[in-house]
Order: sequence, then structure tokens, then C-alpha cells
Amino acid sequence: MPKKEVPLDFLSRYLPTGTDQQVLNLLQRHRVQLTITRERRTLLGDYRHRTHSEQHRITVNGNLNPYAFLVTLLHELAHLLTFEQFGNRVQAHGKEWKNCYAKLLESFLSLDLLPNPLHMALQEMLVNPSASSCAEDGLMRVLRQYDPPKENHFFLEELPAGAQFRIKDGRIFRKEALLRKRIKCKELKTGNYYLFSPVYEVEKLI
Repeated sequence: MPKKEVPLDFLSRYLPTGTDQQVLNLLQRHRVQLTITRERRTLLGDYRHRTHSEQHRITVNGNLNPYAFLVTLLHELAHLLTFEQFGNRVQAHGKEWKNCYAKLLESFLSLDLLPNPLHMALQEMLVNPSASSCAEDGLMRVLRQYDPPKENHFFLEELPAGAQFRIKDGRIFRKEALLRKRIKCKELKTGNYYLFSPVYEVEKLI
């Protein structure tokens, strides 16, 4: 995976206006090696804890809009803070991580620099931060508002039943039915059924 280590002084181009100094302070305080990557299909960010020979390492996809980049980076920083306090003795997204993530979110919300819809969505997450920065459907919908438009790309929930769509790995599906909180879809090539999040982004075909 091609990667690019970004000098901290240039990080501001990836972040919402006014948040860069607080982010830089956190990265410098904890001696984080931050790497900006190309888009990855399966994750937005990643954290690797320090070892005897290496410092803390965080990677974040560089194609994210500034608000999604910030939320993802804070998610990974919460993993770092959790490791600093508890090592590997707690669950990856357990209550300890949730508490660290909530405190980070609160510190940035106090700056009052984020647009109101995002501010409100993050405020709700303070009650019980999710295991993924984009697992909360409401937050995903808000963050998408700040993406540049992409022709024929929609959230799966926006397509009518029977619509055909392509996902990032090239496979083609037909939307079937909503089952509780997931949408049942049929892969046309194999006939297998899969469950997708309603806010999974797809390319509409028919």
C-alpha cells in the first residue's frame, strides 16, 4: 500500500480550519508517527502501539474530507490513549476506549469550530461512542454532506428495491429487502446473499 509520511507542519491541509494546532499538540505530545495513505477498502484509519524500537503509529486515509479525517484520527488517538493507560489488558472498543474517545471528542467540540449538524452528531456520540468512527449511521450521513459529489454514487438506503449496484471491489449486487438494521442484497454472479449497512456507499447501475 503506497504511503506518505506527512510532516506535522503540513497536517492542516487535511483538517477542519482551526483544529490543526490542537491535533498537532496531541501528536507531538505522544510522539505519533502519522502516515497518510491512499484510499483503503476495508478501513479508514489504523493504530499500532509503540514498541522498544518504534513509536506509536497511526495511518489515516488521505482521501477523506476534513471532518471525516478529524473524526477518524481522534478514533485512532483514543486507541493510543487507551494503550498508554491500560496496555493490552482491555478490549479494543471497550468502556476504557469509549471514555478516551468521548474525552477527545469533547475537547474538540469545546472549540466550537465544527458545523452545527456535525457538532450535534458528535455530541450524541459522547453518550456511547461506537466501535467505528463510521458505524453510527447518523454520523455517516452527516459526514457525507462534506464530500465532493460523485456521479452515480449513493448510500444503499437511497436505492429502490431491485436496483443493481457495484461495490468497490467490482462485484455487482441487486438490492433485495431491509432486514432489521441491514439490507439484504444478492450477488448476481454467485447468487449468494449478503447484508449491508444502509449507509454503505455503492455505485448505482440500473
